[in-house]
Amino acid sequence: MKKFLSNYRSTIILVASIIIGAIVGVIFQERATVLKPLGDVFLNLLLVIIVPLIFFTITTSISKMKTPKRIGKIMFTIIATFIVTSLIAVFIGFFSTYFVKLVNPQDTEKIKSSFEEQTDEESDDDDLTIADRTVQLLTVNDFSKLLSKSNIIALLVFSVITGIACQMAGDKAKVFVDFCTSANEVVQKIVKIIMYYAPIGLGCYFAALIGSFGASIAVGYLKTFVIYTVVAVVFYFVMYTLYAFFAGGKYGVKTFWKNALAPTLTSLATCSSAASIPVNIESAKKIGVPDDIAETTIPMGSSFHKDGSIIGSMLKIMFLVCLFGTTINTPGAILHVLGVALLANLLITGVPIGGGTISEMLIITMMGYPVAALPILTMIATIIDPPATMLNVVGDTVSSMMVTRIVDGKGWIKKSNKD
Repeated sequence: MKKFLSNYRSTIILVASIIIGAIVGVIFQERATVLKPLGDVFLNLLLVIIVPLIFFTITTSISKMKTPKRIGKIMFTIIATFIVTSLIAVFIGFFSTYFVKLVNPQDTEKIKSSFEEQTDEESDDDDLTIADRTVQLLTVNDFSKLLSKSNIIALLVFSVITGIACQMAGDKAKVFVDFCTSANEVVQKIVKIIMYYAPIGLGCYFAALIGSFGASIAVGYLKTFVIYTVVAVVFYFVMYTLYAFFAGGKYGVKTFWKNALAPTLTSLATCSSAASIPVNIESAKKIGVPDDIAETTIPMGSSFHKDGSIIGSMLKIMFLVCLFGTTINTPGAILHVLGVALLANLLITGVPIGGGTISEMLIITMMGYPVAALPILTMIATIIDPPATMLNVVGDTVSSMMVTRIVDGKGWIKKSNKD
């Protein structure tokens, strides 16, 4: 019992804080939102450390890789893993919603009218082409913009380039690499300090989330929420168990589920892939994933790999299909829907609720629906955000295991845990 409490003490405390927060949210409902500022403190602390965490961990990891071949192998494996798992997610999202009417015809006018009083947000980027959006996604035109969490993908690209440049510079980069290594250690300690506040922050954030979410959800979207939640839970337990088994066999499954709870709870409470990065990296390392793979795969995954968002995009598309009476019964139409769902998620950044507006606009544009449908997708994104973020975050955890399996070989996990 003592060993159990020692190993799971932090997890037990986090679970208890979440349960207490949920109870407070259910009992006090909207009045529980008074606790939101305490939760926001925790979320803000996590978000403010994201930029230095990503830069120093990725730059340090790549600069210290022993051979350039390992860099290339890891990066190629990460991309391949993300592509394969994303394809699996989009197909599961499609087949889980294709035969279900997410909205009944008699509810169509009621749902549309519920947004008449809402004002669509205008964006200066609405007329940008896909190529222009891709450029803005991967790069920025001023160094200072890299210091914003709104440009995480550009920061990732810059961090990878910096790490490779350190490799190319060799011994001449030693001082800079030593600085990054030292800074990385400091950042990791900051994360540790922040996590001392996690039980209070997560509990208060979850109480406010339950209080406001339970009161604001529209009856017309309850069915959508239930269907997505069921799909998410099944995907979470079935697919991630299969992925963990592929990565490390039965021992891999056991070790994965032993360490998956912390990133799961953090993602559910904060609804932010970015805010979950520190906890997720720590969990991956506890599983046995090497530092260079964990510190590269998970930050990249927070922006490029989103199982939950892909399934959510498919659900949004099928919701609009039902709402506007669109027929999807040909291979071409099905491929079009699958392609839109995948492409839309290339433009989602790892930020809290509301960060998917650009991708939602892309869905509307490519599916040929009116811009007035944007609030509909915003509502769906809001109500499915907790389980979607959970899949996004934990999907990165298990992806880091699969990348390690391919890069370091079949016996990696037992070797790592023996060490």
